[in-house]
Amino acid sequence: MGNICRSPIAEGVFRDILRRHASELEVNLDSAGTHAYHLGESPDPRAQQAAEQRGVDISQLTARKINEKDFEQFDFVLAMDQVNCRLLCKLSPVEYRSRIHLFLDYAPGLKRKDVPDPYYGDSDGFEHVLDLVEEASIGLLEHLRSRVLKSV
Repeated sequence: MGNICRSPIAEGVFRDILRRHASELEVNLDSAGTHAYHLGESPDPRAQQAAEQRGVDISQLTARKINEKDFEQFDFVLAMDQVNCRLLCKLSPVEYRSRIHLFLDYAPGLKRKDVPDPYYGDSDGFEHVLDLVEEASIGLLEHLRSRVLKSV
């Protein structure tokens, strides 16, 4: 939503997983919110602290709102929950709607669709987000690798 909790955590975790497990892949990634609540702000300090405890630095990220060019530029637009997924579908030009997915679609073993918003909770919520995002990031990496292998 505001690009200060879940999505910057997901961006940081996925960047870290790419760096450690697939540095050969050229992946352009960014996070953005569906609302302009926190434009220009750094991630929530609790998100930064939780990520840092797992060796992921997200302090340099800055909140921004998704724009129409993002739908064209990125092959995948991943939503943290079903509410934001529906909103992204409304914001997206029709020809790019097939690029919109739930992030947890890449972690089917979790048997859930939404990454819960930890903003109004305590630090345990951020830890839970990190657990979910790490699992989905590994699944997303496997998906990207399979796409690369199919195109070779």
